[in-house]
Amino acid sequence: MMRKTAFFFFVITLFCLQTAWSRTVIVAMDASWPPMEFVDDHNELVGFSVDFMRAVAKEAGFQVEFRNVPWNDILENLAAGKYDAVCSSLSITEERSALVDFSLPYFWDRTIRQALVTLKTSHAGSIEEMRGSLLGAQAGTTGYALLNREQGITPRSYRTIESAMEDLLTGEIDGVVVDDPVAREYTVHKARFAWQLKVAAIVDGGAGEYYGVAVRKGNRELKDLIDRGIEAVQARGIDRELRSKWLEHQTSRTPSEGDEQE
Repeated sequence: MMRKTAFFFFVITLFCLQTAWSRTVIVAMDASWPPMEFVDDHNELVGFSVDFMRAVAKEAGFQVEFRNVPWNDILENLAAGKYDAVCSSLSITEERSALVDFSLPYFWDRTIRQALVTLKTSHAGSIEEMRGSLLGAQAGTTGYALLNREQGITPRSYRTIESAMEDLLTGEIDGVVVDDPVAREYTVHKARFAWQLKVAAIVDGGAGEYYGVAVRKGNRELKDLIDRGIEAVQARGIDRELRSKWLEHQTSRTPSEGDEQE
């Protein structure tokens, strides 16, 4: 009788685990942050975050479905249950941790820094030299929070980082502050921008930033599942392969006179 009872509970436990792990996890991202997450010419979601989350799902044994959503209220909508997780170059901060729970950090062997992007004609070499200027950043980002802390800077918020870069090109603002991988993408690979923009400085914002996957507060089961996937991806070196695919190209070339502009 004891054997039958133990076997029964084993089967029930196994069934529950398989049921929980086999359902599709809906992951939201704002796909306006190249090369991390963006929409390609074929209208497909691509980038480091997309490939990384697919690898995490494969290693942890669950299916993943992506949704491209606006950045505004992305965490509030997560808390409201509109999706299961957010993987969108989301820096782990104390303020955000009050709203959601974060996975283990990824980009674990490097920190994300804030970069100042200006026109190539600008002589500014630091954020301090931009005092008295109008600088843009995407609303709700750590870059925008940094601008609000800087004395003598007038911040302007944007719905997307590309809108900020467009205004920088036309002289509406004097600079843009954004995560350094995104800054490199705009100043190296997006030819329409790269011909006129440069990374003028890396902004010292204190401690470096780490990206994490956000889940609803108290959803320990999904957090643990994603953490296991992240650990496996890192242990197998898959994250390094993805950085090589999406990020190492950023320092491999600069626009030359023979390049065709977009």
